[in-house]
Amino acid sequence: MTFDATFWVAVSFVIFFGALVYLKIPKKINELLSNMITDIKKEINESEKLRSETKNILDETQKKLDSADKEVNKMLKQAKDDGEKLVLEMNEKFHNSSEIKKNAAQQKINQMKENAIKDIKNTSIKIAVESVKKIITTSVDKSKLDKLFDKNLEETKAELKKINS
Repeated sequence: MTFDATFWVAVSFVIFFGALVYLKIPKKINELLSNMITDIKKEINESEKLRSETKNILDETQKKLDSADKEVNKMLKQAKDDGEKLVLEMNEKFHNSSEIKKNAAQQKINQMKENAIKDIKNTSIKIAVESVKKIITTSVDKSKLDKLFDKNLEETKAELKKINS
């Protein structure tokens, strides 16, 4: 019996698989693959855990950001309201101040007007008295003139006192 090359390949193949089984290589490969599967499962579980923690952190951060936005909007609204109130107060103070100044100016104008009228009256009375004095001195004799002058002077003083009172 002669054995050809295919026979020896088959025998060597069986011996090779026999050696692998004898040395427990498939069991070691199976254990190695099981360990790798376990490690991969652990990594996947850890990744899932990290993902959920990250999602929680993201949700918390988003809530904080939303509350910060609300707080900022509240602050801005409050500042706007305060600014509007301040503008209204300043506007009211300005109008009150201008009204007070207007009234003070009107009082000064009225006082100056009264003073001017008094000055005009006093000046016209002086002019009238001097005119009457000249007319009387030229047309009436001295004794009658003195009596008339004193009488008119007293009447003028009395009238001035009535006007000034």
